[in-house]
Amino acid sequence: MKTFIPILFLLMSVSTLAQPRGKMNERIQAQKIAFITERLSLTPEEAQKFWPIYNAFEEKTEKIRTEDLRSIKKTMYQNPKLSEADANKLLNQLMTAENDMHNAKLQLVQDLKDVISSEKILRLKASEEAFNRKLLEKLRQFKEKRNN
Repeated sequence: MKTFIPILFLLMSVSTLAQPRGKMNERIQAQKIAFITERLSLTPEEAQKFWPIYNAFEEKTEKIRTEDLRSIKKTMYQNPKLSEADANKLLNQLMTAENDMHNAKLQLVQDLKDVISSEKILRLKASEEAFNRKLLEKLRQFKEKRNN
């Protein structure tokens, strides 16, 4: 079973890259869930409590990324010469959004401490980073294949 999940992950990764964006996001999310579940070795009881907390965190941070940070960064890149007043306003918005992200991460840890061990919370962070690295590598390989 342990070797099956990484193989499934790799096969899904390649097929995901050829999907339309909405379907691709769903498939990536499914792969992430499988990856994290395997890495954390969650018991059924832990998984039942863990996923609602983690999914709420993901929704909150995605909302911050899409509604706040995306528009801030877009303004930063499209307007390289802002007035000092506009730059201060944008900087304050950026700091608020970054603070909201930080607070969401702190809240996630607090909420998870009642559900899983501190060691598994640390493994969660490592698993998220490992998943992102694998995803970026698959994307890089896909782009290289497409360009050749």
